[in-house]
Amino acid sequence: MRGRIVLLLIGATQAAPLLAQTTPLTRAAALAMALDRGARLGVAVADTAVANAQLITARALPNPNLSASYSKSLPNYHVIADVPFDLPGVRSLRVQSAQLGLQASQLRYRLARATIQLDADTTYTHAVAAREHLALSRRNALDADSLLHMVERRRDLGDASEMDVQLARVNAGQQENLAAADSLTLISSLLDLQAVLGFRSDDLEVTATDSLGAPPVAAPPAQATLGEAAANLSLQSAVAAVRLQHRSIWSSPSLSLGVEYGDPSQTGLLPTFGIGVGLPLFDRNRGQIAQAEAERIRASAELTVAQVEARNEIAHGTRERANALARVTRDRALVTSANTVAAMALTAYREGASALPNVLEAQRSARDVLGQYIDDLAAAWIATAELRVLALTPTSVSP
Repeated sequence: MRGRIVLLLIGATQAAPLLAQTTPLTRAAALAMALDRGARLGVAVADTAVANAQLITARALPNPNLSASYSKSLPNYHVIADVPFDLPGVRSLRVQSAQLGLQASQLRYRLARATIQLDADTTYTHAVAAREHLALSRRNALDADSLLHMVERRRDLGDASEMDVQLARVNAGQQENLAAADSLTLISSLLDLQAVLGFRSDDLEVTATDSLGAPPVAAPPAQATLGEAAANLSLQSAVAAVRLQHRSIWSSPSLSLGVEYGDPSQTGLLPTFGIGVGLPLFDRNRGQIAQAEAERIRASAELTVAQVEARNEIAHGTRERANALARVTRDRALVTSANTVAAMALTAYREGASALPNVLEAQRSARDVLGQYIDDLAAAWIATAELRVLALTPTSVSP
């Protein structure tokens, strides 16, 4: 009968056949795969490439312009090269703004990598917790089935009532339903993990293998997170861009160098030179200045938001991890006591010294404590992963 129930559970949940066809995956392998196959990292790579292109553009020197002309007046032929150049301080500000923007994009790229790994780590933890819940549910279903057969035997011997049998049967059915629900939760968690890892198949291909033990030590939060540092560099870049636009009211001057020839009275090449300056008569670069000022205001607001969010996330993550670890410590003691009470209640019922409702209540308490223990361990793992990202600084090594 026990074997029949096991087969019934497996056939009802369909989790075991699916998991048997999957590839075992460790947490470390999942984090590496998220970076290799994840689609979201491409956006950060593209942003960094754009910032690098902007720096190349800022460093580029303007090309000279060569013109040749003919006139009836002597000398007839003119060859002139116009060489534009930047006013003092303009090119350095342009390069400085682009360099700061590239540094900010590089920090955002690192933050994107860390965030992708955080999503994979969190999803992996949910999958492991779902696996542990399923194992607990199946064990509870087997225990409930064993209790049902015990009550039926006692009823046949006249030591239990039909109401006890029905009560035990209801309990066994509830545990089978919980096992079926937990199997679906596990499959959903694994599919979510595959989505984070970049799998495009709708079939179950991986399974989480790591255990849900004590989480690693959390690194102390940084004084300035990667998000704050990137926002600060963006603000500095915007400030430099504002200064650049204010200095660009006068357009870039140019130096004209050339030769003239074709005058019979003056043989040879006649040198000519001049300087061209754009006059800000109709436009004093007001549009570009206004746009740069708006970018500076937005960058300043984004820095404020990044600082507020970082401090809030650090405070929440630190407290959540501490509370989760404290609950885990209490849960360990409660698990031992709850299992002991459940075993004692079952022994008392077997010996006729206790009623069936007492056994069911003791088993329910043990199940609740074990389930809470799994959830608290998962919460501690997730909070630790979040703090690991918040501990990253511009000079630290990525996890």
